[in-house]
Amino acid sequence: MAKELLIIRHAKSDWSFQVADFDRPLNERGFEDAPKMARRILASGQVPQQLVSSPAKRALTTAQIFAEVLQYPNRQIQVVSEIYEASARELLAIVNGLDNHYDRIALFGHNPGLTDLVDFLTGEGSPQNLPTCAVAVIHFDVKDWAWVSDGTGTIQNFYYPKDGAEFPI
Repeated sequence: MAKELLIIRHAKSDWSFQVADFDRPLNERGFEDAPKMARRILASGQVPQQLVSSPAKRALTTAQIFAEVLQYPNRQIQVVSEIYEASARELLAIVNGLDNHYDRIALFGHNPGLTDLVDFLTGEGSPQNLPTCAVAVIHFDVKDWAWVSDGTGTIQNFYYPKDGAEFPI
């Protein structure tokens, strides 16, 4: 059995609030883009079996919006504190520790770590920067998350809010 990882950068955040980076909320566009992107995942048939998120407000809120659209219980979102401010190598360690009961998992987090992780996993020269609320779906011909490593993945799909693609509402 193969594995698929959906790497999802948090939706657009609101810089107008005088709060710590960790506590920055989504802005209006973020609240519009997150359900739109979740519906695209739903329409693609690549619905994750597990959602794993950074605890930072903007990432966790994005994961919660996806969960609502995908009919996934919010209380089952796995919050992993190490995702916040993680490098690609640190994120790889998290991916390698994912539960093998799940073959398709969504990972919600932040740049630059997520962009670097996509590039590391695929070796395909991924987008120079994952835009906010971008979704990179990466396929791995492995049966154990521990076997995911440098260049073992292939990008199956890449979505972002401004790519102009049409999809069901």
